[in-house]
Amino acid sequence: MQVKDIVYAIGDFFEWTFEILPVLGNIPNLLFLVLGFLFFFYWMGQMAKHNRAGER
Repeated sequence: MQVKDIVYAIGDFFEWTFEILPVLGNIPNLLFLVLGFLFFFYWMGQMAKHNRAGER
């Protein structure tokens, strides 16, 4: 097995996964948006907790 075969296999896998995206429509975008907001508010909560504790 050559490196070329591995690279082509990875390329084929990504091509296959990108073919799924039109079927899913806007769902992946909404999922990333919701997860981004959740992580952002978690991070802000952690920063507020550290601020109340007097940490820098």
